[in-house]
Amino acid sequence: MTAQNSATTPNTIAVAPSTGTSTGTSGASSASGTASAASVSTTPDSAAVSGSAAVSDSAAARPAASSGTLLAALGVVSFSLTFPSTVWGLESFGPWSLVAVRSVLAALIAGAFLLAGRVPLPERRHWAGLAVVGGGVVVGFPLLTTLALQTSTTSHAAVVVGLLPLTTATLAAIRTGRRPSRTFWIAAVSGAVVVLAFTLQQSGGALSTGDLYLFGALLVCAAGYTEGGRLARLMPGWQVIGWALVFCLPLMAAGAAVALAYEPVRFTAHGVVGLVWVAAGSTFFGLYVWYRGMAVIGIPRASQLQLAQPLLTLFWSVTVLGEDLAPAAPLAAVGVLVCIAVTQRAKS
Repeated sequence: MTAQNSATTPNTIAVAPSTGTSTGTSGASSASGTASAASVSTTPDSAAVSGSAAVSDSAAARPAASSGTLLAALGVVSFSLTFPSTVWGLESFGPWSLVAVRSVLAALIAGAFLLAGRVPLPERRHWAGLAVVGGGVVVGFPLLTTLALQTSTTSHAAVVVGLLPLTTATLAAIRTGRRPSRTFWIAAVSGAVVVLAFTLQQSGGALSTGDLYLFGALLVCAAGYTEGGRLARLMPGWQVIGWALVFCLPLMAAGAAVALAYEPVRFTAHGVVGLVWVAAGSTFFGLYVWYRGMAVIGIPRASQLQLAQPLLTLFWSVTVLGEDLAPAAPLAAVGVLVCIAVTQRAKS
């Protein structure tokens, strides 16, 4: 009599009949029982293999998540140094020159990476979106914040620009037609009220010119982030900022030539370091590692890391620039962070 062993490659094996038992129905039952036992015995083995594979996948995912978190954190640190570096850059360059030259240098770096990777030109249907990204992130935000930092401290600017995630979320909701929950809107409005109260308190009851520049920077940068987020679903995020920089290169090169002719340049160590950092560090490296990290750990976890950016900028303003920190600044920054955290947890 034969039976099939289900635990291995099908083979014919002999099954010895029990002593004193005749062949027939009882033999068939014995063979069936043997086969069933073999079949049952394989179930735990299959579960063990499946469980082992799941553990292996989980173990492999942990290093990737750690590297993604590290990359995103490097991006946040890079962004937090933008304002102090801009203040240093203003020691050597005028505001228009600094913005134009930093954009030119960043575009050359981005162009080199795009050429090295043999990245094809974006489709024409994406050009309008890239123009919005360039106008908001490459030109508008750097220019307006640089103009603001001529009269505002970095700590003051950090608190105001800390509202950027809320502004971006609001414009994204309008752009995509989504309807966030009531909790989201309450937290967003509360964050705006905190920042407005802070600016009025610091400016003696009226908005200063620097505050107007900062609020304008919030709007244009949020528009650039929103459009960039949409394009990042269609192409790698670093290519979005890379092509936006390259597309702006002719305009910024012409702007640099004009600005350098009218604004005197006084090279200092701080000025050169500040220029290099805002061009290579904040504008390209920061966005590159940020998008790479965000692709690994996801937008929600990356956004949680970005909550630390205003507080990091406050730290740099004191330790690097030696600014006197107003008592209201860290309180307002924490208030904004709480509002941002609530909006991220609120269900749409």
